[in-house]
Amino acid sequence: MTDLTPLVGLLRLVSPALPIGAFAYSRGLEHAVTRGWVHDEATAERWIMGLLSSSLRNLDGPLLVRIERALRAHDMQAALRWIELSRASRESRELLLEDEQMGRALLRLLADLGVPHAHGLLSTHRHSLVAGFAVAGLHHGVAIRDLVAGLFYAACESQTQAAVRLIPLGQTSGQRILSSAMRAIPACVEHALAVDDDDVGSLAPALALGSAWHETQYSRLFRS
Repeated sequence: MTDLTPLVGLLRLVSPALPIGAFAYSRGLEHAVTRGWVHDEATAERWIMGLLSSSLRNLDGPLLVRIERALRAHDMQAALRWIELSRASRESRELLLEDEQMGRALLRLLADLGVPHAHGLLSTHRHSLVAGFAVAGLHHGVAIRDLVAGLFYAACESQTQAAVRLIPLGQTSGQRILSSAMRAIPACVEHALAVDDDDVGSLAPALALGSAWHETQYSRLFRS
């Protein structure tokens, strides 16, 4: 009989029902809509695919690979170095708080469920969502390719849900955007797995500007 534990564990990790507050964040998309950069299905798709091809495949994915590898080797110092890079690479205060708060919520949930490594990372007060994914994936035996794909899909789905609410878009438009993301994710995963240590990082000027300006935006639905 095929062991479905890793698959079920991954499904749980990427579920919108996971209580880490992902629904509260737009990752700069709200300000992009306010500015008119994103205003319909086509521009929403470009924004989300840009996030996937820049920040996710060049930063979050490679970091997830390295943190999971370090935890698997019981090398907490190496894991913490990569977590620090994750935190230092956030383009604005809001994006850092988003990553930190969602990471803390996931690690706290995993610790409450008795998952190894979660308590240790919680006690360091250096929290990042990719670290939580690494801990959960390692616990459930999720293959690293599948884990990175899950992270990418969860981020694209969260962004799509935000776009549906903000622009607004119909649900079918949202599903078309997700279909585009699904087609692109496999190649992005392979890229993330192949990135050298010195090349971990991303350049996303619109994301940086949008998220920074969002901090002082008068009216907001989202925390970032």
